[in-house]
Amino acid sequence: MSEARVALKKYFGYDTFRPMQEEIIEAVLDKKDCLVLMPTGGGKSITFQLPALIRDGLTIVVSPLIALMKDQVDGLASAGISAAYLNSSLSGIQQNDIENKTLAGEIKLLYVSPEKLVSESFYHFLQKLEVNLFAIDEAHCISQWGHNFRPEYTKLKFLKHYYPDIPIIALTATADKITARDILKQLRLEKPEYFISSFDRKNISLNVTSGTNRFEKILAFINNRQGESGIIYCLSRKSTEQIATKLKTKGVDAAFYHAGMSSEARSKIQTSFINDNTKIICATIAFGMGIDKSNVRFVLHYNMPKNIEGYYQEIGRAGRDGLKSDTLMFYSYRDVMVYRDFIEQADDNKNKPIEIAKLQRMQEFAEAQTCRRKMLLSYFGEHLPEDCGNCDVCKNPPQQFDGTLIAQKALSAVYRLGERVGMSLLIDVLRGSGRREIFDRGYDKIKTYGAGRDVSYNDWQQIIMQLLNQGLIEIAYDQNHVLKLTQASKDVLFSNKKVKLVKSSEIKRKKEERLQKAKPVSKTQMLRGELFEQLRAKRKELASQAGVPPYVIFNDATLEELSERKPTSKDDLIGISGIGEHKRNKYGDIFIAEIIKFMKEKDAEGQKIQGATYVITYQYYKEGLTVDDIAIKRNLKPVTIFSHLANAYTNGKDIDIFSLVSQSELDRVGQAVKELGEIEGVKPIFEHLNQEIDYGKIRLALSYFDKI
Repeated sequence: MSEARVALKKYFGYDTFRPMQEEIIEAVLDKKDCLVLMPTGGGKSITFQLPALIRDGLTIVVSPLIALMKDQVDGLASAGISAAYLNSSLSGIQQNDIENKTLAGEIKLLYVSPEKLVSESFYHFLQKLEVNLFAIDEAHCISQWGHNFRPEYTKLKFLKHYYPDIPIIALTATADKITARDILKQLRLEKPEYFISSFDRKNISLNVTSGTNRFEKILAFINNRQGESGIIYCLSRKSTEQIATKLKTKGVDAAFYHAGMSSEARSKIQTSFINDNTKIICATIAFGMGIDKSNVRFVLHYNMPKNIEGYYQEIGRAGRDGLKSDTLMFYSYRDVMVYRDFIEQADDNKNKPIEIAKLQRMQEFAEAQTCRRKMLLSYFGEHLPEDCGNCDVCKNPPQQFDGTLIAQKALSAVYRLGERVGMSLLIDVLRGSGRREIFDRGYDKIKTYGAGRDVSYNDWQQIIMQLLNQGLIEIAYDQNHVLKLTQASKDVLFSNKKVKLVKSSEIKRKKEERLQKAKPVSKTQMLRGELFEQLRAKRKELASQAGVPPYVIFNDATLEELSERKPTSKDDLIGISGIGEHKRNKYGDIFIAEIIKFMKEKDAEGQKIQGATYVITYQYYKEGLTVDDIAIKRNLKPVTIFSHLANAYTNGKDIDIFSLVSQSELDRVGQAVKELGEIEGVKPIFEHLNQEIDYGKIRLALSYFDKI
């Protein structure tokens, strides 16, 4: 894998892989089929891009949206990687040119739509190519259980039939267990390597508040994050237009986006947003799937989403650069009823029960009084052992009690009932109900029958919901919604792991408090230094010249590191994350010049930047200024300027020593060092030479002798 690590550093500028990336790449290089479940921003793309660079031949990437293809190809091109896409946005001449380059072996990654891939004309073209890998991006689109089902994706099953020896990697950021199983079935992947990365995006805060006074709360939220990019998701097209208009009247840079607009208008808005020209987009869920913008700092939901998969994908558009980002969802029961009506009124919908169950889970998430991240991760089969500390519930927690014993009763009943019952029947068994179904099935004979008769039905509902939210139980939606145990629940049953629960009365109190006194999210304005803003402006200028989004040049995390470390040479750029060899050569001098310019401006204003002073002096020296000129310009003594130049010379900068110190002065300093032997500081030499050579020249001479 050393070859992959070298390529990672060379092309992408990263020293280490993110979790699971290396294992996935190794499996792909071993020609194994793979299913990869990895969160948005987790680095899915590198798992097929790196193998494409290392191996001979061509990697075909199936992508659902034109904007997504363009974003990926622009990003690869900026890293010096040969990639292209074929879709309806290209003219016939452009498509022929790309096809010819692909046939000539000049393209390493070719992005195509599923419609293109399954067309007869492309099949004949494909026969002429040396394909080493098929990568199916946004693979949840292939499943009827997925939230963005695309019927044309289901035709991709032909790949295994016609190309059984070419590995397939299917990738998605949002798939529950049902969807994951369906992806494997649809693509006919019989024995794939299965990779599930952590879905925990620690940098994203999770917040839910009441749907009252939404606009006032939105305005306060945005005012605390001025200059930041964000998305506001709305249920209706009308809402997107109304909110954007109201925001603009308040001086906020906002626009709206929905499927009722012309494709030209949507494209214009999307381009303006990804290029940082428009800061805030009010949109329906039609917006965002093709957006790879890494510096979205917040996502708001004006209405509650209809399922957790959609919610997770939408909030995942925030903070893809790993920097702190916020989410806020407004919740009202009216949203639940609107969605339920949509589902019920669809006559041809075969998945009504599952869609209603998923809507209910979304509602439970909104009303939860346990750690929201725990609940979110448990939905995707991941157990978070501790509360996250970065959601509104954790920041204002309700009172808890030791609920281990009562949790064990419920979990034991699920176990003894063979994991074959839903919530209602489980509660009836725990309460010792006399309903006939229990006796017919023999459930009255299990040890836990009636073990919870002292707890009311409603309280049991709340308890089981908390166990579900904590990942101690999961719902098998495709098995009539029966309850299943998890590994975490087995730890509670057999290893006496403690369980904390919230009393029903406390849940009711907190719910009323949220509805009556809903508070806006606390101010979390991200501190942006002046240098960061200056570098961001330069990045935008370069991006505009190149016709690409700013984050394609460098993402915000890279700019943050540049602002903090202030590199002043190309060698200094080598250790900065996100700057590969191609970008270092292409943009290094430009950003270094901007950093030095900033240092000099601040120095002229009397604001000293730690560690920058000798760099500024050296820059003036390079411009041809004398020591005295630099001293006057910087309001420093000449001896200090000599010290700076000595430091620069020691650090390998190009200093003409003999233009500053004569040969006779060098000889006298050298002789004094020999005569004095081991000494500390410059003063003994200064006095030994009868104060005839000043301190600054002595320091410069000593740095010269240290290097010969």
